[in-house]
Amino acid sequence: MANEVLPDPATPFGGRVRRRLTDDLVVWLTTVAHDSTPQPNPVWFLWDGGESLLVYNRPIAKRLVNIRRTPRVSLNFDSSGGRDIVVMTGDAELLDEPATAVPNAAYLEKYRDNIVRVIGDADSFVQAYPVRLRVRLTRVRGF
Repeated sequence: MANEVLPDPATPFGGRVRRRLTDDLVVWLTTVAHDSTPQPNPVWFLWDGGESLLVYNRPIAKRLVNIRRTPRVSLNFDSSGGRDIVVMTGDAELLDEPATAVPNAAYLEKYRDNIVRVIGDADSFVQAYPVRLRVRLTRVRGF
C-alpha cells in the first residue's frame, strides 16, 4: 500500500521528511489547552516507518489532558534558520496497554544515551514515562 500522507520519497522534500523522522531526536508536539491556547512541547519520538509516531509520557503531562479533550495535534521540527521546514498534523491516541518492562527496542536504541543522561536506565525510564501516545499523521507540509 502506498504511503498516502508522507510526500514521495523520490522528491527532495520527501527524502528530507523521512530523514528527519528517522534521525531527529526531538519534534515539537503542539496540543491545545482548555482555553484554546496552543501548547508546544519538545518530545522524543519514534517513527514507525509508516504514518505514525510513538511518544512516551509522564502520567502528569498536561498534554495528555489536552489530547483526551482534543486529539488533533501538530508536530514540527526545528527549522535550521528558516530552511528545511516540516510541519505535520495528526490524530493522537493514548494507548490502553501499559508500557512493557522495556521500551520499544528501536526507541531504546535511538535514545539510549539520552535516557542514561536524563534518568539513568531503561527501567527507570519506563517507570517515569509509562504512558504511550501514538500520533497518526494526517498531513505533512513544508519546504
